[in-house]
Amino acid sequence: MRAITIPEFGGADVLRAADVKTPEPGPGQVSIDVAYAGANFAEILYRRGVVDVPLPFVPGIEVSGHVRAVGDGVEDLRPGRPVAALTIVDSGGYAEVAVTSADLVAPLDGLPLDVAAAVPSNSTTAFLVLDRVARIEPGESVLVHAAAGGVGSQLGQAARLLGAGRVVGTVGSSAKIEAARAFGYDEVVLRDRRPDGPFDVVVDMVGGPARRAGLDLLAPMGRLVVMGNASGADDVGLSANDLWFANRTVSGFNLAAFSAAHPEQAGRALRRAVAAAESGTLRVRVETLPLERAAEAHRRIESGATTGKLVLAVAP
Repeated sequence: MRAITIPEFGGADVLRAADVKTPEPGPGQVSIDVAYAGANFAEILYRRGVVDVPLPFVPGIEVSGHVRAVGDGVEDLRPGRPVAALTIVDSGGYAEVAVTSADLVAPLDGLPLDVAAAVPSNSTTAFLVLDRVARIEPGESVLVHAAAGGVGSQLGQAARLLGAGRVVGTVGSSAKIEAARAFGYDEVVLRDRRPDGPFDVVVDMVGGPARRAGLDLLAPMGRLVVMGNASGADDVGLSANDLWFANRTVSGFNLAAFSAAHPEQAGRALRRAVAAAESGTLRVRVETLPLERAAEAHRRIESGATTGKLVLAVAP
């Protein structure tokens, strides 16, 4: 089958089209004829070698398409069914066929396949981070760094759906302010201009100064959720005693690790996100590029120039 591979670690130019063996589903798994694959910062980390993966490697943590075949023990999915799926545990989404656990597959009921490919990673993460990790309560205030990006565009909306009060986002450039406002934020400010706090929940994918600012803006009993370091900045040291005295909490969330350890829970969150997108209460903005332009998608994500979500057309 046709796939985009990482034959060696490095910049976007290392990505190569190749013919690879078509995977088959094992017990409890499903294979999917991929229509679209989401493009994510996680795949850039694989390409850079930040995550130790065997080479050559087929990246791709989320897809949409149709069920191709099911493994032993899978009873509620049938070939031909349109689905969205997390392929994040073993990757492989940048290909004509991908395999994943049946628990990480969500049937579709009318959601366009290009939009559906943008839901499994970012939208699922948004619900899990706010509901399971931050344990948001109705009326609480939320601050999201990188509010115009793929997951940031979903966090503001998910916060609203979960009953948040004030929802504020930060962005890296003035060109992204209006785009972020369209995703449910009450206020959007440049990242180097600290918003008026405090906040009950802060979600940080940026790291560096943004992480330090987020910690400083926490209200008593506030929760900072760390889920990335897109800036590439050095780690921010935290004092456990400071957390103790200020009644603050810092948590981490990694969708790949969570999906591997708790596939049923990740699957429930995925299906919740798909239902919200199908009902129109969760809006997903997508831009499509051909699979062969995966390197361009990576460059655009790395440059911080994207708003919403890029998806790769595999077999639309």
